[in-house]
Amino acid sequence: MLVSAKEMLTKAKAGKYAVGQFNINNLEWTKSILQTAQELQSPVILGVSEGAGKYMCGYKTVVGMVNGMLEELNITVPVALHLDHGSFEGAKACINAGFSSIMFDGSHYPIEENIEKTKQLVHACDVLGLSIEAEVGAIGGEEDGVVGTGECADPDECKMIADLGVTMLAAGIGNIHGKYPENWQGLSFETLDAVQAKTGDMPLVLHGGTGIPSDMIKKAISLGVAKINVNTECQLSFQEATRKYIEEGKDLQGKGFDPRKLLAPGAEAIKATVKEKMELFGSVGKA
Repeated sequence: MLVSAKEMLTKAKAGKYAVGQFNINNLEWTKSILQTAQELQSPVILGVSEGAGKYMCGYKTVVGMVNGMLEELNITVPVALHLDHGSFEGAKACINAGFSSIMFDGSHYPIEENIEKTKQLVHACDVLGLSIEAEVGAIGGEEDGVVGTGECADPDECKMIADLGVTMLAAGIGNIHGKYPENWQGLSFETLDAVQAKTGDMPLVLHGGTGIPSDMIKKAISLGVAKINVNTECQLSFQEATRKYIEEGKDLQGKGFDPRKLLAPGAEAIKATVKEKMELFGSVGKA
């Protein structure tokens, strides 16, 4: 069954490793991520953007698909189903649909409004036993229509949000969604260290995990990051594997591609990417 992300992230922060959040976009992605997590005995968070939720016919459909897979694939590792960069209304919809975790991204609001909206959702999640992620300082780049400037968070504002009782906090530290440009200045560990000092034992979240050098990932984990989001790298590996398969034209035979065979190479590529990240984050064997 789906679980809140609270226990897995509390353990991760105490153990100096991070749990990976891997965004899902269809059945194949979900199956690949769950099978890899089970194989590696790693806890995992399945991220769903509002756009992906809409594409997959709505949040209730996503919950039904994931719950069905947990049973049919005999998944025993902890799995949280998490709304990624949710709006206030989107967060409420996912709570009602049966998600076990939500993110409310109020970083684009004035801090007072971010606090007020987050406070309301914290109360609902507390009653239902769900985990909730909040954000301070917009994450740069664009992912599924969510655009941020990449600003560094104010540690004092981070404390204000953390004190509301959120489970985890995403603080902008110069990280961005998508591919990192050549002139990227790197993560601001000074900001991360200051946020950690203000928020104590609260698990911190690093968005934009694709393209960040391994040494920076490990240093971020040492400074309190317990959840790292990965999406673009999965997209790129899936795309490349599928492209190669199409170019080879193995399944044509005058009938066109069998969709199950067409998607299989991409699904295997996702597994390899997830395995690589879980090993880097140190979550293997931590289920």
